[in-house]
Amino acid sequence: MNIEFFGTGAGLPAKHRNVTGIALNLVAEINEVWLFDVGEGTQRQLLHSQIRPRKISKIFITHLHGDHIFGLPGLLSSRSFQNGDDKPEDMDIYAPKGVEEFVRMSLKISRTRLNYHIRYHEINDGEMILNQNGFQVTATLLQHGIDSYGFRVVEESHEGELLIEKLKPYNIPTGPLLGKLKRGERVQLEDGRILDGKDFVGERKPGRVVTILGDTKFTEKSIQAAVGADVLVHEATYEAGQEKMAAAHFHSTTGQAAKIAKLAGAKKLLLTHLSARYMIHDHSELQKQAAKTFSNTRIVKDFDVIEIPLKKGDNVE
Repeated sequence: MNIEFFGTGAGLPAKHRNVTGIALNLVAEINEVWLFDVGEGTQRQLLHSQIRPRKISKIFITHLHGDHIFGLPGLLSSRSFQNGDDKPEDMDIYAPKGVEEFVRMSLKISRTRLNYHIRYHEINDGEMILNQNGFQVTATLLQHGIDSYGFRVVEESHEGELLIEKLKPYNIPTGPLLGKLKRGERVQLEDGRILDGKDFVGERKPGRVVTILGDTKFTEKSIQAAVGADVLVHEATYEAGQEKMAAAHFHSTTGQAAKIAKLAGAKKLLLTHLSARYMIHDHSELQKQAAKTFSNTRIVKDFDVIEIPLKKGDNVE
C-alpha cells in the first residue's frame, strides 16, 4: 500500500505544482488503485507514474470546486481507449451531490461515449460508503463553504503468520495439514498426536488506517476522521500565523493541520494543497512550522510516493 501525489497545489496549476490528485495504490492488496480528487491535468500526471487508468477502479471526490474535479471527464474518457480491444472494468465514483450531473453533461456535450459503466454513489456525513475486499471507507463532512468531505479508509486486520520454526520438530510435510494449522484448526498427525493450530499461528496484524481530507477550515470533525490514522493527508493552504485568512477562505494552516494530527493521535502527517505563493524552496520552513506541534510531518511534492507498511503483530480482536 502506498499513496502517490499527482497534484499538491491549491486553486490553479503552477509550474512547480499541479492541482489536487491523490492515488491510494492497493494493487498489492486487492489489485486496485483508488483516486481521491481528479484536478485538471491528472491524467497527464499519471503518465509519469507506473499507475495505468485501467487499474483505477474507484474515485472519491471530496468536493465540487474546479481544482478537484476538472480533470474527471478527461480521465474517464481516456480510460475507454487505454486497454486496446479489452473493455475496461466498470468504475465506482463516490462524491457529493452534483458530480454525476457534471460528468454526464460534460460527456454529453463533448459527444463522448464510454465503453464501460459508471456507478455513482452520493455520499453523506458519517456514512460508511464502502465495505468490501477487506476495506471500509467512511465519509465525514468538513467545513469549506460548500460540502467538502474527508475519507477514512480502514483495512481489516491480517491473519497471523504460521510459526514454521515452532513446527519443525513435528516434521510436517508441505500440504493440507499446514493449511489447516494456518487457519487455526486442530489436526491429528500420523502418530496420533493432536496439534492445535492456534498454538502455531502468530498474532494478528492490525490493518492500516489512512485518512484523506478535503479542503476545510479547522474543525473537530477532522480529528474524528483521523483518530489513530497511520497516515493523515491534510491541506495546508496557508502558513502558520495566517489563521484569520485561512478561516475567511475556509482553509487551514500548517500549524492547524499539525494540531489536528496531534489531537487525533495520527502516526504521520502529509501536508498538501499549498498555495501557489509557496515555492519548493519554502517547503523546509513550512515543514518546520508544522513539526513544532507534530514532529512526523512531511510537505509532499508532485509525484512523491509514500509507503504505508504493515504494522507489527498486535492483540487484535
